[in-house]
Amino acid sequence: MVNLSIWGGYPEIAPVYQRAADAYQQAHPNVKVTVLTTDLRDYERKLAASLPSDTAGNVLEVEASTVERYLEAGLIPKAPADLAQFVRSRSFNKSAQDAASLASDVYGVPWFAGVGALYYNTDMFKEAGLSGPPKTMDELMAFAKKLVRTDAQGRVARSGISLRLFGAGSGVAEKFAILMWPRGGELLTRSAPGKYRAGYDNDAGRATMKMHLDAVFVDKIDSLDIKHDAEAFELGQTAMFERESWVIGDIQKNAPTLKYLTAPIPRDKRWGTILGVVSLYVSRSAANPEVAWDFVKFLTQPQFERQLLGDVGWIPLRQDVNLDPVFAKSPQYKAFLVKDKDYVYWSMPSIKDFDEIETKLASRLVAAYRDRTLAGNPAAIASMLHAAAEETNGILKRDGLYGE
Repeated sequence: MVNLSIWGGYPEIAPVYQRAADAYQQAHPNVKVTVLTTDLRDYERKLAASLPSDTAGNVLEVEASTVERYLEAGLIPKAPADLAQFVRSRSFNKSAQDAASLASDVYGVPWFAGVGALYYNTDMFKEAGLSGPPKTMDELMAFAKKLVRTDAQGRVARSGISLRLFGAGSGVAEKFAILMWPRGGELLTRSAPGKYRAGYDNDAGRATMKMHLDAVFVDKIDSLDIKHDAEAFELGQTAMFERESWVIGDIQKNAPTLKYLTAPIPRDKRWGTILGVVSLYVSRSAANPEVAWDFVKFLTQPQFERQLLGDVGWIPLRQDVNLDPVFAKSPQYKAFLVKDKDYVYWSMPSIKDFDEIETKLASRLVAAYRDRTLAGNPAAIASMLHAAAEETNGILKRDGLYGE
């Protein structure tokens, strides 16, 4: 009997893995597949401890922003030639291929992506006299002013837009970057091959910080004292928010009568959204790597890709799979797969320092969003972002990754 384990950091995907495991075991009676998933932060700690000690599972689900440190350390082996050829085929776009590779070598098979889009409550839009979603960043905030509702004391009771103002981990910085990117900014700017510098100590970063501060302290269209994110949207306590596609599946379970649609992230100087790739890898300690890789390929079949999107809500990365049956049932997914030559799917850099950089920036952002003295104070905003950028660049310099 061949024992095969698959580890993941997204528990909601467990039913997809289990369905594939059952089908694989039926086709291969000598293989027993065990599925183990836990929440992402615990999973990341588990990987950090188990990969160096060769005690990790056989098939591993790892984000592009996390995996490079393990590839550089030789803790995850390259994919076999047939899988590398599959990844380089037209089944995957270049962003997905690059995310599963290091230099010219393929290490994993692209599996799914976190893609950002705008959710909006259609009943609230109708009530406010708005016929469709905002098309530009300026419209986004103008619409939020029409959609916000306050109580008798003037406190926000329903936000016009729910911004990521707090939270654990690096998500605060990521959401800042998603709303900054259309303005021309980014967390890290690539200055030369393998070299980076902070990309937010500029007009784009300052405008995005001003937007957040104005939303809380000036226009009062969001508040630190109310619910946020998917929970607020599902409870009818916000009119708009940006998030990945998994929320659609969450709404199906928790708020099935909610009337809403999705739209691409509004444009400014440029137009596009983040593509956070998660790929499947085989650990160095896998006793039967050929079976592990065969299961990985098995998992990318169309029926599992459609289940991943339709039942869970993550965007599958095989671009040659027909997803029309899912779109017919849930048209909201279309905003995450925009087919327009001007729409750019961009990714965070896959460097070993990125998690540290993003997490430290997030801590600074959370503190800034609570600082009323920054609102309406361009000099203070600029100073805050400059100090954060100095920290970012210092981390890059420490590890030889900085470039002007």
